[in-house]
Amino acid sequence: MKVVILCGGKGTRLREETEYRPKPMVPIGGQPILWHIMKIYAHHGCRDFVLCLGYKGEMIKDYFRNYLWNTCDVTLSLGQNDRLQVHDGHAEENWTVTLANTGEDTMTAARVKRIQRYIPAGEPFMLTYGDGLATIDLAALTASHRTAGKVCTISAVHPAGRFGALRIARDGKIQTFIEKPQFEQAQVNGGFMVCEHKLFDYLSDDPHVMLEQQPMQSLVRDGQLNAYRHEGFWQPMDTYQETQHLNRLWAEGRAPWKVW
Repeated sequence: MKVVILCGGKGTRLREETEYRPKPMVPIGGQPILWHIMKIYAHHGCRDFVLCLGYKGEMIKDYFRNYLWNTCDVTLSLGQNDRLQVHDGHAEENWTVTLANTGEDTMTAARVKRIQRYIPAGEPFMLTYGDGLATIDLAALTASHRTAGKVCTISAVHPAGRFGALRIARDGKIQTFIEKPQFEQAQVNGGFMVCEHKLFDYLSDDPHVMLEQQPMQSLVRDGQLNAYRHEGFWQPMDTYQETQHLNRLWAEGRAPWKVW
């Protein structure tokens, strides 16, 4: 199943980083968050990617064009018959990555619509955002989608709190402190979606339409939107503080999304 990743937004809430690079290229532990997302999917057997590029998309193209050069030892033979030998291998050798320009200012619905030609007719596909990490069981997500028989299944997640949660005794002593706890009641769309090819019928090429607005509302109206509940780790990267949090988890060996 192909994996479509939305990589074109400007990430204005993370201006400290996105002034210089597209949001999916913001590093977590030395690799772009996009790489981490793709590693999650690849671990579950999904290795055919379609990246919807927009803002500073050339940086994502450069990253993959030079992937072997930057991740492997190489031997160069200089001269008229120059030759490049790449040593060793890496776990990403069996990835296929389609880099599709979908417009710098295009909203998410049209970004997905514009890559329709890369999804074989009648085939379902995965869809997610290029700025969030999770421990979602993709096999269970896919099974939920097939059982529901709907056009689209989204992952319903508990948003992480922006502040540490305290448990305080009557004498004022703090008994527990939980950094970025998951709220109990509210659930939001955490990305990591499975879609039937029929989703494209709900999309137009209008660059001003958000996938999360009219298309999703139409799916709800038609009874074609299913939810897979995920109770585990999920963390978006919308702010500089969240970027620091993800980097800290990685540096301390506590990154729950690292399943590879």
